[in-house]
Amino acid sequence: MISRRREACIGAFRHSSFFPSVRKGPKLLMTHLQEPRIWALKVAINQHSDRGRFLVSLPTHAEDISANTTPDTSQAELEVSLLTGGFDRPYAYGLAMALIAKGVSLDVIGSDYVDSPEMHTTPGLQFVNLWPPQPTNRTVLGTFSRVLLHYVRLIRYTAIAKPEIFHILWNSKIEIFDRTLLMLYYKAMGKELLLTAHNVNQAKRDGNDSFLNRLSLRIQYLLTDHIFVHTQKMKDELIAEFGVRKSLVTVIRHPINDAFPDTNLIPAEAKRQLGLQNDEKAILCFGRIKPYKGIEHLLEAFQILAKQNTSYRLIIAGEVEKKYEGYLDQIRRSIPAELASNRQILLHSKFIPDEEMELYLKAADVMVLPYNDIFQSGVLFLGYSFGLPVIATDVGSFKEEIVEGSTGFICRPRDSADLARAITEYFCSDLYLNSEKTRTEIKAYANRHHSWAAVAELTRNAYAELKKD
Repeated sequence: MISRRREACIGAFRHSSFFPSVRKGPKLLMTHLQEPRIWALKVAINQHSDRGRFLVSLPTHAEDISANTTPDTSQAELEVSLLTGGFDRPYAYGLAMALIAKGVSLDVIGSDYVDSPEMHTTPGLQFVNLWPPQPTNRTVLGTFSRVLLHYVRLIRYTAIAKPEIFHILWNSKIEIFDRTLLMLYYKAMGKELLLTAHNVNQAKRDGNDSFLNRLSLRIQYLLTDHIFVHTQKMKDELIAEFGVRKSLVTVIRHPINDAFPDTNLIPAEAKRQLGLQNDEKAILCFGRIKPYKGIEHLLEAFQILAKQNTSYRLIIAGEVEKKYEGYLDQIRRSIPAELASNRQILLHSKFIPDEEMELYLKAADVMVLPYNDIFQSGVLFLGYSFGLPVIATDVGSFKEEIVEGSTGFICRPRDSADLARAITEYFCSDLYLNSEKTRTEIKAYANRHHSWAAVAELTRNAYAELKKD
């Protein structure tokens, strides 16, 4: 019954005057097993075969580690400073807790934003806040003084810090300084340096690359003893464009985002709180609003969908940095007045606090990432952690991370018609029609293939190698 309904649904869209041709349906899952991938994870699995095994219950592009979550006290004690840059609390929290479970002693260098009760109650973890409080009235002089005092504290901390291993998750505030002089200072103080490169060259992605930017990146990469990235493409770019040795880069799958509250709130109630009816089809575009995310193409696709079915609702939720306010204005102008007045498009351009995250993720029937360019995105794994299917463009690692037909669908970038086709296909598929089962299976998939335990295992191994050398 469901399959016939799905065919009829897709067929109706195929013959629509708004989309003359529709690509074939989702690929068989086995095709994902046939694509050859070479990942740095192989090295860790081969070296520690007693801890590694393949997880084959669902196809994956990388080989995962079945990591033991019990602290291994038989190995030499490792003391590490985890430099968070003062933001990205979910990543800092997830990695810190997973490393503690592996027996690593941590100094977490954070800020008020990164802070949490667990940072003060977890044995083996010392939280060090080197950022002065935000002033009530922000001025240029006040901001400069705050940043300057932060760096004075960071330099002083480095001089007296007991850990010999510094793991940089993000740079602090002044990128050029962090990548060059601060890195040289760390080395002068005898620190072994590891770096998680979430973006190999963010300025290139954002269209404002420069010679100075590339030079400072090259210096930071060459001064780093080991680099973690989340995709093979990122490793290839580090080697090709910045001269990093292959042996110094480890590819680790992006872990799930499990730092946000997940209460007993049910999807129907979440929809009600956002002013939606339970039978309305909620499409969520979530995260900071930036030009590379291609929201303009999603708006064009939604207008195609709205003409076919008035039950669609689009939610765009996320804060906007001051430098991108012009892009937000462009988005506002692109929303037809009729769709805005009918509340078919909801634009929540604001900071979403932690306690409201689940409201959006549970109210949504699907997450859409219409990006023009990206390497990898933590938003996808935030969706997975709540069991939310994802429709994304074929850029970066999305095609590797989305199992088409099982965890979501892929469409062409910068192609609003193909995006509309993918959204229609999703709402005609079993993923939507059996949404409760879908959410359970996606959560299980994410926990198996994107666990913090596996990330911590590889990370600890890298720490141990540096300590041994």
